[in-house]
Amino acid sequence: MFDNLSDRLQGIFSGLRGKGRLTEDDINSAMREVRMAMLEADVNFKVVKQFVARTKERCLDAEVLDSLSPTQNVIKIVTDELTELLGRTDSKLVLSSRIPNVIMLVGLQGSGKTTAAAKLAYRLKAEGHSPLLAACDVYRPAAADQLETLGNEIGVRVFRGDGKDPVAIAEGGIKDAIANLRDVVIVDTAGRLHVDEQMMEEAQAIKRAVKPDQILMVVDAMTGQDVVNVAAAFAERVDFDGVIMSKMDGDARGGGALSIREVTGKPIKFISAGEKPDSLEEFHPDRMARRILGMGDMLSLIESAVKVQQEEEEKAETERLMKSQLNLNDFITMNRQIRKMGGVSKLIAALPGGEKALGQGQVDEGALDRMEVIINSMTKAEREKPELLNGSRRARIAAGAGVHVSEVNQLMKKFNETKKMMKKMMPAVEDMGNKKGKKGKKGKRRRMGIPGMGGMSMSDLKKIQDMMGDVK
Repeated sequence: MFDNLSDRLQGIFSGLRGKGRLTEDDINSAMREVRMAMLEADVNFKVVKQFVARTKERCLDAEVLDSLSPTQNVIKIVTDELTELLGRTDSKLVLSSRIPNVIMLVGLQGSGKTTAAAKLAYRLKAEGHSPLLAACDVYRPAAADQLETLGNEIGVRVFRGDGKDPVAIAEGGIKDAIANLRDVVIVDTAGRLHVDEQMMEEAQAIKRAVKPDQILMVVDAMTGQDVVNVAAAFAERVDFDGVIMSKMDGDARGGGALSIREVTGKPIKFISAGEKPDSLEEFHPDRMARRILGMGDMLSLIESAVKVQQEEEEKAETERLMKSQLNLNDFITMNRQIRKMGGVSKLIAALPGGEKALGQGQVDEGALDRMEVIINSMTKAEREKPELLNGSRRARIAAGAGVHVSEVNQLMKKFNETKKMMKKMMPAVEDMGNKKGKKGKKGKRRRMGIPGMGGMSMSDLKKIQDMMGDVK
């Protein structure tokens, strides 16, 4: 989107680099070119005027002009001012302690609200939340159908109500979320082709009825600086909290994205580029400024690469667990996850009958740390293939970890117990659709265990103490 603006600004900076020392005339000439480049990018003229004035004043400072690298200082100043224009600091979506949280989306028709609602739900679901989508656009043909289709694709429940009264649907969505244990409700409201009184009154009525924790305005980045007038109207009547900038992958000039924060005072929280559910990204003003100035965005690139790697590792790990092919690397991961959840004691106590299983004993949480030290003393091959651990290898590992061989043997015993337990838990995934107590082919009734834990019984639960740590 910012390609033309980026090319123009980089050309201006290249011209400055060729001069070495800079004069006041050089700065004035460069600022005139910056002004023209931003106006051609469809940035609001008031925003351009203020931006150029601030930047020029800083660039004409004697310390800048007399420095050993004045051009680099000018580039830094432009980067800082562009970051300030876009919002200076990140403005993340912060959910309150209210259950369910209510997020209301507003905007004109065609801005991408429905798609943005689904993308936001997908993002929240990936972060561990359980969202619900409320289809409150009752005017646009098939709007609710579109939302339900998107909801089905990402596995998120959609509440449609009677399909007639937007306020009643929004209120019903909250009740449905409470009944179905959903912690976030995303309200997709109706838009119009332009700002009108009916749209504003309906948005205000929904706001009064559900008292949203966050109101996000979805704007189409392709509309240029016209979006500023629309955002100003919504800010006056609905008082939204932030912006989702959609269609950032388009070929428009990008003036709207550069203008909206300065004119409305409302931060851009997310940008969307693409049709995939995971294409909604947090907006980082500093990274966007560097991208516009041709400095790249290595942080976002690294984050994307890490995300892909994590997904691949999680997929491989899941496949191994489904086949009960647990290795000692997985064992370390499980131990770390247990610590994050509060330790073995808290985990067992949270299970049905867990308090009774623990009895009066206390789990030795330090056992997890000792097991990790022992595993880290193994080679990569030994961690991936525990069956390689013969007597001599175990003696070497014990010496490296500073423990007795018996502790290595005890670790392997616990590891094998865990593998057996995983084999009992895995059938729960396959049997999810079966009724309790359903008879098998031979007429034998299946052994019923703890709900949600497959074939595990209370006696199995007690074994967790031996599996994950010693009981004092």
